[in-house]
Amino acid sequence: MQDYAHALGARLRAVRNQQGLSLHGVEEKSTGRWKAVVVGSYERGDRAITVTKLAELAEFYSVPITELLPDVNLTSSSAPTAKLVIDLERLSELPTYQAGPLARYASTIQSQRGDYQGRTLTIRAEDLRSLAVIYGMGAQTLAEQFVEWGVLPEGTTLH
Repeated sequence: MQDYAHALGARLRAVRNQQGLSLHGVEEKSTGRWKAVVVGSYERGDRAITVTKLAELAEFYSVPITELLPDVNLTSSSAPTAKLVIDLERLSELPTYQAGPLARYASTIQSQRGDYQGRTLTIRAEDLRSLAVIYGMGAQTLAEQFVEWGVLPEGTTLH
């Protein structure tokens, strides 16, 4: 069940990021209806969200509620979380129209970690699934695209 909560949180975060909102931006745009700390706890899977609240959040984001629900098949794995290594130097060489969402996502993670000097950035497979929502394609297809761009190592696949 915890895996599902994390996958649901990743979908919530992806939709928020797709709309260019920070957690505080959600609070401001909703005039306090959605507190940043509450939305953040939903996104981390630390706090359970009711169906009613999920429907209200979907309405706030102007997306169908099904867009917020993770694919059950992606969350049922008992294997350890896969790690993906993004080549930040190669990413910086790509045009913004192509890699803008990934660059913003990587920048946010670097900011959260306080790590601005690295040549690579390690993310979880769940992060790639969140990015796939932003890019509007499946996670495996996006991984293949990132390999083609040279941002992920050759042979990267999701299990």
